[in-house]
Amino acid sequence: MGRPSPSSSQTPDPGAARRPSRARGIPEATVARLPLYLRALTALSERSVPTVSSEELAAAAGVNSAKLRKDFSYLGSYGTRGVGYDVEYLVYQISRELGLTQDWPVVIVGIGNLGHALANYGGFASRGFRVAALLDADPNVVGSTAAGLPVRHMDELEEIVATQHVSIGVITTPPGAAQQVCDRLVEAGVTSILNFAPTVLTVPDGVDVRKVDLSIELQILAFHEQRKAGDEPSAGDSVLDRAPGPVRAAAAKLRRAAGGGKAEQARTAQPKAAPPKAAPAAQGGPDDDLSAVMPA
Repeated sequence: MGRPSPSSSQTPDPGAARRPSRARGIPEATVARLPLYLRALTALSERSVPTVSSEELAAAAGVNSAKLRKDFSYLGSYGTRGVGYDVEYLVYQISRELGLTQDWPVVIVGIGNLGHALANYGGFASRGFRVAALLDADPNVVGSTAAGLPVRHMDELEEIVATQHVSIGVITTPPGAAQQVCDRLVEAGVTSILNFAPTVLTVPDGVDVRKVDLSIELQILAFHEQRKAGDEPSAGDSVLDRAPGPVRAAAAKLRRAAGGGKAEQARTAQPKAAPPKAAPAAQGGPDDDLSAVMPA
């Protein structure tokens, strides 16, 4: 993408492209929102929209306009009063800030269903990422192809990272293998890791890890759905009956433990039985038949 001509109110700082985001003091929360702005701006650019107001762009990105203007101030972009922001220039500016104006070779380790899906994802190339290699340790997988690329053995990892200048690795292995794969990636020189394995990775200083856990996101959605439906966790077995087996087993264990504790408390707190009272003398009258079946 060529650099568009900025408007007079958006004259770029000639040294800005050489200064990293952290050196310029851009907060991490702002960095996390930049891809949202870029996605919305790219959609506007594809529709040949020349300018956009902060309110319109904020709505498209799902943030409020005050936060958007604050974020863009870190980039040195303030828009033009009554006109808004130049869409093409903002696309360039955010792409440059995110490092998307250069090629980023990526290796994907673990070519199962998810690895195959990521390899075939067409959005990587359009955003500056090139899948340099697919790696796996399973001999039944090595030698197959995905997205036109051969799946290579993990033994080639170090050579691939060195020759392809790879700095970003994607882990889509089972959780038990993820840390070992992470260690090998780091030792080979990879300094940024995108982890899809449902486990927490330990990395040294200087290595960035982003975790994507689909099951956690679904559980959060389940929490909100439960609240919207009016179900409470303590409402009874009807809620637990729909839960996975491990959850039901844990709930049953907690009930047993709580039941045992309550029984013990009831046993220790129960007062000693008093001697039985003598039954009252029977009295004649119309209610004599009730005294035989009702307690005094």
